[in-house]
Amino acid sequence: MACFVPEAAHMSIDILKQLFEQHFHTPATQITPLQGNLGASGRNLLRLSGNGHIAIGVLYNVREENVAFLEFSRHFRHHGLPVPEIYGDDLSHDAYLEEDLGEITLFEFLSENRDGENIAPSVVEAYRKAIAVLPRFQVEAGRTLNYKVAYPRASFDRQSIAWDLNYFKYYFLRLAGVPFNEQALEDDFARLTRFLLTADRDYFLYRDFQSRNIMLRDGEPWFLDYQGGRKGALQYDIGSLLFDAKADLPPSVREHLLDYYLQELAKFAPIDRNAFLRHYYSYVYVRIMQALGAYGFRGFYERKPLFLQSVPYALKNVRWLLHNVELPIALPALTDAFRGMLRSEKLLNLGTKEQSELLVRIFSFSFHRGAPPEDNTGNGGGFVFDARSLPNPGREERYKVLTGSDSPVIEYLNQHESVHQYLASVLSLVDSTVENYRSRGFRNLMISFGCTGGQHRSVYLADRVAEHLRSRNGLQVAVRHIELEKMAR
Repeated sequence: MACFVPEAAHMSIDILKQLFEQHFHTPATQITPLQGNLGASGRNLLRLSGNGHIAIGVLYNVREENVAFLEFSRHFRHHGLPVPEIYGDDLSHDAYLEEDLGEITLFEFLSENRDGENIAPSVVEAYRKAIAVLPRFQVEAGRTLNYKVAYPRASFDRQSIAWDLNYFKYYFLRLAGVPFNEQALEDDFARLTRFLLTADRDYFLYRDFQSRNIMLRDGEPWFLDYQGGRKGALQYDIGSLLFDAKADLPPSVREHLLDYYLQELAKFAPIDRNAFLRHYYSYVYVRIMQALGAYGFRGFYERKPLFLQSVPYALKNVRWLLHNVELPIALPALTDAFRGMLRSEKLLNLGTKEQSELLVRIFSFSFHRGAPPEDNTGNGGGFVFDARSLPNPGREERYKVLTGSDSPVIEYLNQHESVHQYLASVLSLVDSTVENYRSRGFRNLMISFGCTGGQHRSVYLADRVAEHLRSRNGLQVAVRHIELEKMAR
């Protein structure tokens, strides 16, 4: 596998060069990787140029997302919206070529033209221009968009909301060590979800409408990264932009821009301002939680500290909301969790101090469906253990709908001496490696357990090792059950 990936990458770059030559009728003589490769999307972005022509090449191996981006782009272009032209694609090689929109994002323009809370009028005007286009995406183009290609969901529905809320709970609250009552928080999540779903949701929801996804070319806004779009409520996108964490817009600017958005929106759809605002801040909270989940996943879990620098800004937004907004529904457990976040010294200092604990990431998976991706955190390494030699509960009818985290399956495996011998050998090897990694200053260790279906034995072993390691100081332990996630278990 290690030899195959670079080979595939070279082949894909050759495909981009072919697409460039087919479109411009001249070869690409220079290819430059872009800084965007360090972002959260996982795409490889390259700038290709030759004979005065320039384009952006994209390599990404999630076909459904590529299909969504390409079809959405062509639809938006048809409606005259400022999105990149698609020059060509070869989805069999996970590649497409698009228009280069330049170097300046709205976020960079904001950063260069502000003095703390004082934001230059030219920046506010750039935001107004971007906001004026948003209703055209949501209402005008959204009416006839093919939502069948939306990925991973066709609408921001109950399932989508659940994914975002659990992302926040497991990858931010839990990994940050913020205390919460699991059942009470789940009850609040259910109440919040029911309320969100009472909003009018028959519009295009851009999903990632934020300052880093808006380019400025000749002073005009151009738009990127709408491939996660789906049908949803109007409130989500404007909340995403105005409460974009690191943009850190002052409340007075947010209020002005929200009023301007509602004024522009009224040109495309009849809007009841009070009805809009009744749901608005609930969607703002959901977007902030989704973003915090992403920061936690990239920062705590994947050990990429750059993403944690946004956390203090997101907490600042949460503090403002708690002090200035009263939601139409009571969410006591969630409010307590927010207050716990604001009291956490660990979180408030994230942007300034390096984390020194060893993070042990533990996976369960199915050999039939493929192992987890290789460790990409820096030092690499780790273990892949094969549990298929152990007794298999999945062969017995009474255990087929259960998992390795359920008590009957645990009791079944605990009855077999071979399981205890196997686990003892694993723990001996893991313990010695943990000590070695810590003494050498390593920050990451990856441990994976595979079995036939990824449902019973591998899950049991991953949980046992995680339980063992969590009793030790100086370690962070994160567990992912790959197949159970797919089953939404």
